[in-house]
Amino acid sequence: MLQRAREAGLLDIHIHNIRDYGIGRHQKVDEPPYGGGSGMVMRVDVIDACLSQIGVNGGHVLLMDPVGKPFEHSDAIRLSGKNHLVFICGHYEGIDARVRQELADESLSIGDFVLTGGELPAMVMIDAIARQIKGVLGNEGSLDKESFCDGLLEAPQYTRPREYRGWTVPEILLSGHHANIEQWRKEQSYSLTERIRPDLIKKSFDSKNNTE
Repeated sequence: MLQRAREAGLLDIHIHNIRDYGIGRHQKVDEPPYGGGSGMVMRVDVIDACLSQIGVNGGHVLLMDPVGKPFEHSDAIRLSGKNHLVFICGHYEGIDARVRQELADESLSIGDFVLTGGELPAMVMIDAIARQIKGVLGNEGSLDKESFCDGLLEAPQYTRPREYRGWTVPEILLSGHHANIEQWRKEQSYSLTERIRPDLIKKSFDSKNNTE
């Protein structure tokens, strides 16, 4: 889907190797941390050199960071309105804190776990953001019925066969009564969210209270 979007001129993606901006003959990009500790830390000057060379004037710089703000559906919508996004992908023990403090516009995380590099989070975010761009999805209406678009998980979906190994499709979906089906989906959405992601229920409740 993203390839088709690129071919249609809806978005463009470029990859830059941070080692191309490394220090010395060995193009060094990391050093041991000040104060001691395990692992290696990526240098701020190398990352700054890369950003300067590729040109980010007017761009929005995102740092893939385990201590960043959790990436959410609302972020995908918000960032899809930006003309130019730059993703900084870390490696090793971490990145010099001055990158977060001075060079990045914001830091984002995809969960409470640590990966070997920031490339996977960047790809996840790019996919989530790109599908919010007009024209990327074949059916724009599908964006309105997805999980998280209203703060809740999406209701269960079914298709043919109607019955398989004794597992049947709920009769309400076969009734043709659209108002009843819509009400059923709302109830299922709330029930599913309450069971699996009760934190979303609380978040939605708190958000409504804060706006009243």
